[in-house]
Amino acid sequence: MPAYQRILLKLSGESMAGGASFGIDPHRVQGLAREVADVAAAGVQAGVVVGGGNIFRGVAAAAQKMDRVTADHMGMLATVINSLALSDSLEQMGIPTRVMSAIEMHQVAEPYIRRRAIRHLEKGRIVIFAAGTSNPYFSTDTAATLRALEIKAEVIAKATRVDGVFDKDPLEYPDAIQYREVTYLEVLSKALAVMDATAVAMCRDNNLPIIVFNLTTTGNIMRMSMGESVGTVIHSGVLE
Repeated sequence: MPAYQRILLKLSGESMAGGASFGIDPHRVQGLAREVADVAAAGVQAGVVVGGGNIFRGVAAAAQKMDRVTADHMGMLATVINSLALSDSLEQMGIPTRVMSAIEMHQVAEPYIRRRAIRHLEKGRIVIFAAGTSNPYFSTDTAATLRALEIKAEVIAKATRVDGVFDKDPLEYPDAIQYREVTYLEVLSKALAVMDATAVAMCRDNNLPIIVFNLTTTGNIMRMSMGESVGTVIHSGVLE
């Protein structure tokens, strides 16, 4: 029995690249799509936000000399590419999917309209939110938080390369200690590298829990959705 009726899954662009430094690995995308499809089949309404780092990294050197607003818009377009790739894999599995873009591009995606997005979810479609918020200076973490609040998701599931939130980078420090639970305030005050501060503050202000878990462990999306103890829960300090 799923622990949540509606979730917002935040995937990094790097998760689409597999073992490569940038680009899209079709086999990795298919694997991600299968896990998301299994969660949807279990009755969970799933919204997804994918970052664009795997695409944007290929042009990052050139972007360093660009205007920040222009570079951010390029990053948003990268998320559209990833969203279409994930949508295609899901559709090939027979899973109804909608890509909704904050930047209007009618030929490839629906424009983001909150009520329409909720209706898609209620009909059992997976909704992939692309192009961030359409505004520069906001990360895809913040976009994911905004969409989660708008669609009234019960949790943000932040997929990473590590098992949760640690006191320091576990990929660099073997003695890093993992938190099983941590408050929004601790994340902000200790500058724990989880999500950007704007996203964490939005979750805190609206009491939206965040679950940070390891995406490289197959089946973790389902385990998280079923309420199993996976990764780290970030909350206000008072769990209902």
